[in-house]
Amino acid sequence: MKMMVNLLNWLCQFVFRVLQISKMNIIIKTPEQIEGIRKSSKLAGDVLLYIAQFVKEGVTTNFLDQLIHNYIVEHGAIPATMNYNGFPKSCCISINEVICHGIPSEKVVLKNGDILNIDITTILDGYFGDTSKMFTVGETSEAATKLLTATQHCLDLGIQQVKPGNYLGNIGYVISRYAISQGFSVVYEYCGHGVGIHFHEDPQVDHSARKNSGPKLKPGMIFTIEPMINEGRPRVKVDELDGWTARTADHKLSAQYEHTILVTDTGCEVLTDVLGEYPIT
Repeated sequence: MKMMVNLLNWLCQFVFRVLQISKMNIIIKTPEQIEGIRKSSKLAGDVLLYIAQFVKEGVTTNFLDQLIHNYIVEHGAIPATMNYNGFPKSCCISINEVICHGIPSEKVVLKNGDILNIDITTILDGYFGDTSKMFTVGETSEAATKLLTATQHCLDLGIQQVKPGNYLGNIGYVISRYAISQGFSVVYEYCGHGVGIHFHEDPQVDHSARKNSGPKLKPGMIFTIEPMINEGRPRVKVDELDGWTARTADHKLSAQYEHTILVTDTGCEVLTDVLGEYPIT
């Protein structure tokens, strides 16, 4: 009887996964579209390089947002987050226990020991590029440093899984396995996503997934990998007042790194990698 119940559960989960995959509308980008997305992605990466010099103690997150807005506009692009579903700023800046979607503000002043994620999405000639990374202010704690190092490695492991014929779910599988092995948890309420023609497209890129699950990767797919790793529990609490700011439910630290990635004929190209950290495969 127990064996029959387990078999029925497995069948139900299998059918559910098949239905999920069949409903996806994954856009395979044309060479022209890829080139446009590549340019927008490079600009998004350049923004993060530019803003690094201004991330210091005593600076407000609104000041950083204004600099980012001006830089994007001066380079002929549009900040994608501005007025996106009512979001009021040109980037997301998420500090310490804020997981994502932090709203820049004059009231938020950077202080020694802070860790923060700056998330940039650009629209250049109609194409989207999306990337984010962590910054530190002054001297950070040993716990914070460990979290940042592990989160960066989670992203690296996920990128290593991007190649034609591999399963999308293997990205989340290796990320969650490593994060948990380091004593951290993976946020499952937010995920990576297709990007390029629109801000958010299929597929949904879960950062915790079963091995060999989801659709197989094909050349021309473009999506983000953006693991959000928590020091404590994975649960999220969204600010009831602004409707955007997502914090850890236990108020412990969270970190995130993100890149936009193209599936090539033989591997992948990290389109937002402006430092040459990831070889094209």
